[in-house]
Parts: sequence; structure tokens; C-alpha cells
Amino acid sequence: MDPDETVAPPRSSLLPRLLLVPLLWSGLALGALPRGGSPQRVLYDLLSEQQLLEAEDLSLTLLQGGRLGPLSLPPDLPDLDPECRELLLDFANSSAELTGCIVRGARPVRLCQTCFPLFQQVASKMDNISRAVGNTSESHSCARSLLMSDRMQIVLILSEFFNSTWQKANCANCLTNKSEELSNSTVYFLDLFNHTLTCFEHNLQGSTYSLLQLRNYSEVCKNCREAYKNLSSLYSEMQKMNELENKAEPGRHLCIDVEDAMNITRKLWSRTFNCSVPCSDTVPVIAVSVFILFLPVVFYLSSFLHSEQKKRKLILRQSRKSANQKIQSS
Repeated sequence: MDPDETVAPPRSSLLPRLLLVPLLWSGLALGALPRGGSPQRVLYDLLSEQQLLEAEDLSLTLLQGGRLGPLSLPPDLPDLDPECRELLLDFANSSAELTGCIVRGARPVRLCQTCFPLFQQVASKMDNISRAVGNTSESHSCARSLLMSDRMQIVLILSEFFNSTWQKANCANCLTNKSEELSNSTVYFLDLFNHTLTCFEHNLQGSTYSLLQLRNYSEVCKNCREAYKNLSSLYSEMQKMNELENKAEPGRHLCIDVEDAMNITRKLWSRTFNCSVPCSDTVPVIAVSVFILFLPVVFYLSSFLHSEQKKRKLILRQSRKSANQKIQSS
């Protein structure tokens, strides 16, 4: 190569500087930069060598279509091979989606019914990390690098948090055995719940703007009584079935979605609308109550009659005895 021939700089070194040229010229136009010297000289005056390298790295990242958000990983991870980087990125994206779903479904609780596909996805990504082996050797596997390489063990802590949240919510009780979809009883309960809320809404007297001033909910109590009774009965049956299926695990609840839906309905029915459902076993309950109340009366009455009878017998004996004594004396 001719020594006088000019060698073109690599494209990777030119492009970042080209990206910074408009910024420099805009600064000159505003009078923010000195006019003496070349843009390259001005650039080195403004930035230190380390800052210039970081600016070039940033420009390269933007040119390559990279992102700075949660959907990309930082470029300075020399201890991870491409396979492990891809697994970590997949777990990060799935975890972000599941976290957003959990927060959005926190109130009213829609955790199990809306987030179970994302939970299964996160569990699958975690399994991929646990089973994956790197390209070098088993000692540098992805599981070791991502799960046990530091004191914090961030990936493991995050996975345990998701599992603990899922277990505390008892979401398995809302799903089929394989956790692939909602169980039939859960779907039926949610349908009745939505039907009951729709009935409440349609039978509210007056406009929604004066809802807080309403005091007469007779139409709601009368027209929605059957819907509320059906929902309450189904909830009781689901509780009994859950207790029978989990005899060895006392204290197991239904999934949080079902419990929260029933609590909302009961508060609306009893507190807001001040409605009540007459018990179907009213006659037996009243009969037993009356019987218990009359037990003391029966006891004292029987005691009194028994004592009176004893008195009569005693008087009769004494009269007979006195008569016999008179006969003997005569």
C-alpha cells in the first residue's frame, strides 16, 4: 500500500461521529459552542476520552437497532454465552409481563383468571434456565451463571416470589389439573357473578350520578334475590368440595378470584342494598328454638306437680294412720 494513500477509517468509527455532527452544528448555531477549530476538536474539548467512548457505544447501539429498555440486555456481559443471554432475556420479558398482569389484576382481584398463561410461561422459562448447559463445560452452565453466580441470586428470588404469590392466591383451585385453563366450576361461578352484578346494575333506581343518595333498593332486593341465592349456594358447594378434596390440608381456601368476587357481592347485598335472604329452614329453626325456651318451664312445672303429688300422698298416709290409731284406742 502506498504510504501517501489515505486510508478510510472504519465505518464503525465514522458513523457515531456522523451522528454527533448535527448536535455540534446545532450548538454552534445557538452560540453554545466556540467557533474556532474543527468539529472534531470541539468534540474532544467537550467530552473526555471515556465520555467519547461511551457516546460512540451508544451511537453504535442505536444504529444496530438496539434498545435501552427492559427488552434488551446490557452489552458488557462477557461471562454469558449467547445461549445464556437469550435465556435471561426471555425470562426478563416474561417476568415483566407477569408482574404487570399481577398488578393490574390486584383490585378487584382478577389474578388467577387473567395471569395463569403468563405464570405458566415464566415457569417454563425458569425450567429452561435450570436445564440449560452452556457451550463450554458443565461448570459454566447457564444455571450456574444465572442462578448461583452471586450472593443476591436475583433470578431465583424473582422466581420464588412468583411461586409464593401463586400459592398464596390458591390459583390451582381455579384451574384444571394440568393448569391449562379455568375449571368448569370456576367458569360457571364467574358467569353467575357477572349475571348478579348485571342484575344489581339494571335494578338500581335513579341515575348513577345520584347513587350515593339512594336509600330505596327494594327493586334490587326483589328482582335479584334469585340470582344472589344461586351464587351463594354455588359458592357454598365449591367450599364443601374443596374441603373434601383437601382433607389432608386444613385451611385451604378457594382461589382468591372466587373469594373476592363473593365478598364483593355479599357486601353489596347486605351493606349497600340492605337486603336479606330468608332462610329455607326457618320452621325447623323456630321449632327448635321454642322447644329450648320452654324446657325450663317444663322442668319447673313437672317439679311442682311431682311435689304436690308427694304432699297428697303424705297427707293421705297421715290421715290413715290417725284413723287406725283411733280404732285401736276404742
